[in-house]
Amino acid sequence: MTMSKTILVADDKANLRNLVREYLEAEGFRVVIAADGREALFTARQEKPDLILLDIMMPEMSGYDFLRAYRKERETPIILLTARLEETDKVMGLELGADDYVTKPFGMKELVARIHAVLRRAGRPALEPQALTLGNLRLDKDSRTVTSSGRPVNLTPSEFDLLHTLMSTPGRVFARSELLLKLQGTTFENVERTIDVHIRNLRSKIEPDPSKPIYIETVFGVGYRFHHE
Repeated sequence: MTMSKTILVADDKANLRNLVREYLEAEGFRVVIAADGREALFTARQEKPDLILLDIMMPEMSGYDFLRAYRKERETPIILLTARLEETDKVMGLELGADDYVTKPFGMKELVARIHAVLRRAGRPALEPQALTLGNLRLDKDSRTVTSSGRPVNLTPSEFDLLHTLMSTPGRVFARSELLLKLQGTTFENVERTIDVHIRNLRSKIEPDPSKPIYIETVFGVGYRFHHE
């Protein structure tokens, strides 16, 4: 029997928490809840959920502060729940390690679709063990691990899939919209800036000098490609 995936819903609005919990439980998920950021951090450490739905504006500890603390401990997939429409708010969340976001008010079907897409990225098994080695980078599809010069690199599910896409076809230029579609599986909110943030995060983790990238090149006006000799 397959164990239900556990989802932590962290939001200070009780009506929203309960609505999301009821809907997700009806979809077969196990749901735990938290009413503020500190409770969310405690619950996440205790429950070790498979995915976290995280409100940005919460008392005690904001979603941003939660990300700063929790990303040092685990790479659990995180989807932001934000009522703020400013792009800078969403970008900040992605820069801090969130995998995706939905803007309130959101439809439950959209939310569930986003959850399934992120969980697929986090737990997608490889059809066969396969490793990609380019330069000092080694990406293993089977174990979903990345090393740089033999040192492990901790990537979020979105960052791993983005790097895998680029490394799988070195030299090919991918448009931002194409990369976004590969990550989300669909385009609820076609915000291509999302890809730029993930690329910046990736470079900070794999490039010897992120300001002068040698692996992930920008093709101005188009998108990105993985450099190969």
